[in-house]
Amino acid sequence: MSALLILIVAVVALALGYVFYGSWLAKEWGVDPSRETPAHTSYDGKDFVPANPAVLMGHHFSSIAGAGPINGPIQAAVFGWVPVFLWCVLGGIFFGAMHDFGALFASIRHNGGSIGEIMEDSMGPKSKKLFIIFALAVLVLVIASFTAVVAGTFVSVDSSAATYAANGSTAMTSILFIVIAAIFGFFVYRKNAPVGPATIVGIIGIIAIVIIGQYAGLHFSRTFWVIFIAVYVTVASLLPVWILLQPRDYLSSFLLYGMMAIAVIAIVGATFTGAATVEAPAFYGWKNPAGQPLFPFLFITVACGACSGFHSLISSGTSSKQINNEKDAQIIGYGSMVIESALGVISLIAIGVVWSQSSAGGGDKFLLSAPPTVFAGGIATMFASFAGEKSYSLIYNLFTLAVSVFALTSLDSATRLCRYLFAELLTPEGKTHEDLTGAAKFFSTPIVSTLIMVVIGCGMGFMGLSQIWSVFGSANQLLAGVAMLAVCTWLGKIGRNNKMFFFPMVFMLCATICALCITIFNNFGKIAAGADWGTWFQTIWSIALVVLAVILAVTAFQTLSAQAKQPKGKKA
Repeated sequence: MSALLILIVAVVALALGYVFYGSWLAKEWGVDPSRETPAHTSYDGKDFVPANPAVLMGHHFSSIAGAGPINGPIQAAVFGWVPVFLWCVLGGIFFGAMHDFGALFASIRHNGGSIGEIMEDSMGPKSKKLFIIFALAVLVLVIASFTAVVAGTFVSVDSSAATYAANGSTAMTSILFIVIAAIFGFFVYRKNAPVGPATIVGIIGIIAIVIIGQYAGLHFSRTFWVIFIAVYVTVASLLPVWILLQPRDYLSSFLLYGMMAIAVIAIVGATFTGAATVEAPAFYGWKNPAGQPLFPFLFITVACGACSGFHSLISSGTSSKQINNEKDAQIIGYGSMVIESALGVISLIAIGVVWSQSSAGGGDKFLLSAPPTVFAGGIATMFASFAGEKSYSLIYNLFTLAVSVFALTSLDSATRLCRYLFAELLTPEGKTHEDLTGAAKFFSTPIVSTLIMVVIGCGMGFMGLSQIWSVFGSANQLLAGVAMLAVCTWLGKIGRNNKMFFFPMVFMLCATICALCITIFNNFGKIAAGADWGTWFQTIWSIALVVLAVILAVTAFQTLSAQAKQPKGKKA
């Protein structure tokens, strides 16, 4: 199958979804450009700061993307490229983008509050507390998973010579990237430098540090990098957003845009050399080679390429506090997700063209086994087919670097979200942190709440990834279904159309709860035979998530049923 044809169909479908479905949602929900946003009404110079739409788009896109749309579709390709393609495109338009847009808009209307605040508005304070506990449990998994991913990308001691050099270069470039972002933020927000010229200088700086990274590396052990990551995310999550969060994510978005542009050029160019042909099977069957059924595991595995609950936390945690005008919610919320779905399709194409060389297709299990290496190898192979073999290593290294930068971006965004949620959980309605006393005041202090989550999350990440990542996928998708419940019930309360949420939220809840229940059932057998700590962790965490989700779902459906019986009021 032609990779170029697959890409064209995906881009056209996603663009039409944005123009028609996205605009229809904005009209149905009552997006109002004349209404002031929390960035203005609650401005504090730290978390509530109005951002240039382009800068906020960069922050939001970089934060939600991470490594998800690369890992998910590549891992799911064993089901066949057709079901993965359909889920990325249709799921992106009707599930993921609507979910992200809805969470962002609802949070804007709740003064930048979390999904818990939105849930409290329509379902009561008990639901809010349950959701925050649920979200914190998912965020611990996010921190643990991405700590393991980033540390694994940076570590260079006790590796082979090739990995040693590549990882050291990636670490050096990533650290320099943080420095450039801080300089960019200082000049734009404190010296009022124009965004356009500053962006050009920033992009030149990115090119420079990529070159520096090719010749100079940082070579430390995994232990060192886990500790470094813990310290970094703690500091980054406590700094005002203008110092690091906004500028870093804005500049990293150009790395992502550039990566996607290079990928498109590679696909188009390789089409004329015959190297852009998807070799992966169109449909493997109703079970993958490991025996997992297509439902529910396809929809769990693709994750961020189609729909992700983590996005709702970004939308309602940081982006809603920085959006300058409600009219920007569609491009930032809905638009970012459809671009991410396009990246998911590009990732699918990447593994498709190197299928026989990847571990999934029976190829070399060392060279192209991890999703980032498959992604980088697939694009580099297509690019080298018309640009020459010497271009392979450059493209491969650049794409590997990009994946690590995005994982680090998601990591410190998740840590900041933990701080917000901790404060919401311990602060009663109508109170502030200054009104609290005793343990509640101590544990809701920003530095204390941040350190608690960092120690737990990074500590779990240090112990290993395999057991964490498997439960993270289901937990993340389950969070999407729960977030849809919150937005759906709130829209029903204010008299707005919420029917577009009915099928997606029920589907996501069913798929994820089924996946978790299968995991729990399988683990019971392993525990009976004498399992390690990882199996116990998976089982306990999965049971807790299922229980919390079922309670919230029952409460939400009771709320929707009560709303349906009430006379229709005036739309808010």
